[in-house]
Amino acid sequence: MDKLIYAIGDVHGRDDLLRDLHEHIRDYHQLMHSGRDAELIHVGDYIDGGAHSREVIDRLMSGLGNFEMTCLLGNHEAMLLECLATDNRQAWYTWLSNGGEETLASFGMSLRFGGYDPDELHSSVGDGRVAWLKSLPLCKAIEPYFFVHAGIAPGVPIDRQQPKDMLWIRSRFLDSEEEHGCVVVHGHTPGDEPVVKANRICIDTGATSNGLLTAAVLDGNAAPIFLRAAGRPGKTG
Repeated sequence: MDKLIYAIGDVHGRDDLLRDLHEHIRDYHQLMHSGRDAELIHVGDYIDGGAHSREVIDRLMSGLGNFEMTCLLGNHEAMLLECLATDNRQAWYTWLSNGGEETLASFGMSLRFGGYDPDELHSSVGDGRVAWLKSLPLCKAIEPYFFVHAGIAPGVPIDRQQPKDMLWIRSRFLDSEEEHGCVVVHGHTPGDEPVVKANRICIDTGATSNGLLTAAVLDGNAAPIFLRAAGRPGKTG
């Protein structure tokens, strides 16, 4: 690869960890790869769970210095987008029960009075942030890697993958030893450490559950190097 890739795992409202990891990446790149082009690829789930989803979105929208940045869609952003389009009780319950209440609080919105109102949600989040959320791509390919939030359906060509699988898949993908034609770099399934296998790299290390946010430094076929920001577990931020 001509440029270096920094792939960053699920943030979940932990702006403190994202701030520290961005600073770590900037310092590392200046020290180790000064003058080389680099791209940050975030693999989704910027919101829900932690206390500062609004700040996370604003930080990502602002970018990081001269780094190119790509932010992919995660299943939590997809749930928010669904609620922006409907007052369906089940859709809202699914989102709120998966950390959406913390996201609402970060935007100063309460459900204590009134029902599930997508217009109020849109107003609270703001036009600019809603437009940014709607613009997030599902995936990005940079050989030999394929970046996506949750994973892919084994045995299905990349250009025929379904959004539901790319956002939500777990065991069928995680348990597969199948060669995908690329190394899939993903988040969605948190663990104590990154997972490196021949066919995939998982970089979700549990920003809320473990207080750890991880970036994989990817340079072609070289073994990945991992950078980390650490803080207290939980919803702090």
